[in-house]
Amino acid sequence: MASLKEILTRRPISATIRLTVPAGGARPAPPVGPALGQYRLNLMAFCKDFNARTQKYKPDTPMAVTITAFKDNTFEFTVKSPSVTWYLKKAAGIESGSGRSGHVVVATLTPKHIYEIAKIKQSDPYCQYMSLESISKSIIGTAKSMGIKVQNELD
Repeated sequence: MASLKEILTRRPISATIRLTVPAGGARPAPPVGPALGQYRLNLMAFCKDFNARTQKYKPDTPMAVTITAFKDNTFEFTVKSPSVTWYLKKAAGIESGSGRSGHVVVATLTPKHIYEIAKIKQSDPYCQYMSLESISKSIIGTAKSMGIKVQNELD
């Protein structure tokens, strides 16, 4: 439970904005500009901070970012790693998943691929307390729904 001091010092939130922005590619143009501009947030400060935080990723990697805008025109943001589907598509070398998952297999991956993706996703804030096994099972389920088969050895 929050103490009285914490409650009194909280800043009122005006909005929570969720965007997908390419790594190192935040510019004050759409989609970032209009989303932040309507809450009168400092666009250039966000772009510089975001690009600095995402410089370790390859350019044009889609990064999910959650921006919390406060009433005093300040903001905080968290950057999540790319989605599991993006990693699966890159590992399998495909553009899109199967239109008929469960019937048509579009690619095959090994458990090693799944494990590597799980290690990357474990650094995300919402996955940091999950075991690698449970993250891997979730990734395997996502792969099955995309029409990607996971088997021990590639033929």
